Amino acid sequence: MTPMPAAAEVSAPSRRRPAPPAWLVVALACAGQFLVVLDVSVVNVALPSIRADLGLGEQGLQWVVNAYAIAFAGFMLLGGRAGDLYGRKRMFLVGLGLFTVASLGGGLAQDGWQLLLARAAQGLGAAVLAPSTLTIVTSAVPEGPARARAIATWTAVGGGGGAAGGLVGGALVDVWSWRWTLLINVPVGAVVLLGSLWWLTESRAGDGRRLDLPGALLVTAGLATLAYGISQTEAEGWTSSETVLPLLLGLGLIGAFLLVESRTAAPLMPLGLLRLRSVASANVAMFLSGSAMFCMWFFMTLYAQNVLGYSPLEAGLALVPSSLAVVLGSKAAPRLMRALNARLVAVLGTGVAVAGFGWQSTMTVDGGYVVAVMCPGILMMLGAGLATTPLAALATSGAAPGEAGLVSGLVNTSRTMGGSLGLAVMSTIAAARTAGSTSPEALTEGYALVFRAGAGVLVAGVVLMLVWLPRGISAKS
Repeated sequence: MTPMPAAAEVSAPSRRRPAPPAWLVVALACAGQFLVVLDVSVVNVALPSIRADLGLGEQGLQWVVNAYAIAFAGFMLLGGRAGDLYGRKRMFLVGLGLFTVASLGGGLAQDGWQLLLARAAQGLGAAVLAPSTLTIVTSAVPEGPARARAIATWTAVGGGGGAAGGLVGGALVDVWSWRWTLLINVPVGAVVLLGSLWWLTESRAGDGRRLDLPGALLVTAGLATLAYGISQTEAEGWTSSETVLPLLLGLGLIGAFLLVESRTAAPLMPLGLLRLRSVASANVAMFLSGSAMFCMWFFMTLYAQNVLGYSPLEAGLALVPSSLAVVLGSKAAPRLMRALNARLVAVLGTGVAVAGFGWQSTMTVDGGYVVAVMCPGILMMLGAGLATTPLAALATSGAAPGEAGLVSGLVNTSRTMGGSLGLAVMSTIAAARTAGSTSPEALTEGYALVFRAGAGVLVAGVVLMLVWLPRGISAKS
């Protein structure tokens, strides 16, 4: 079923001015998505400076990234449902407003706990904002090749935001300080807010159902507790009570979430939605992909700075080719989908990423830029761009208009949930290999092991895609 355009879903579009052109709507939505994804990675190159300024330890630094990612993943389904019920434009504005204010708070933080609280608030704002971005894009453009191109633009901007985080963060840290990696969001967010307030039209499913706040709290608490338990293995081991109890509690909270969803009248995530093969398979594939790809930027920037001796700006510049590669892959995906189909393009992209991860796992202490950073980075991100567009298209292909925000939120949740848990696991793997040593040799061995593990996860993703993803969906559908 082709979703109705945004202006037709609600009787409240303004009559005082003509409807904005589709490209402007897509541009505003993509600007919001860019900010959300940028902040997943922009602080990576700033972590050494944050540690020196606020006195955070290694585990605290991990939570500078994960406080954002877990709040983002845990509340994104709630954000998608809120957009369906209360209006995509309204939730876009609310989420962007909270994100902007939290960015200001993080930039002004004077203690570690203040920064972590601000990062969690940023993640909550992003969770409200992000599902609306994809829904606004798909509602503004008719289904078919035009929508595939619009989704590819959304994917490229999101991927570019993650990739550009290193460059933007490095430049800001070198020129000013780590605080500007957060403060830069304030003027940009204000401009996007004003443009969206004026140009976006409202749309909603409007069925009057209540939000499932208990479900959102349970899944977020479950994710955070699982990630904490995983991070404890670095210092306490897998069999200690400090590790086992949080892991069991996290699993219990996730189980309680599924129980609530199966019994509530208006579930946050209707479990019946996962009976759709396209939705279930694409989201599992997105989870596996995110668990590897999310870690790539984190460990690449650490390798560049801690082992190769790059400055924050040099580390950001080193990843510019990767930034371009993810955009190129995202824009090429719709053309390949017309020639092949979404399933084969997703498999092809993930296979390219596997090659990049395998290459990166051969890193050395004295690696040259072209061989040790640029070429494997290009392969990893080219593959990510090629794979994400068809997976997003598959995940949203079977959704009814009233579930569009929910499914969009589920796509982002799967990727970010995989990323946050993946970062906790991969950080533990690296720490276990280095055994507390900070020598370049030990760090290189730890980082290399992470990329070997990431390659293994992506190989499992390829097998899953070949077996489970639907075969017949292309850019023409």
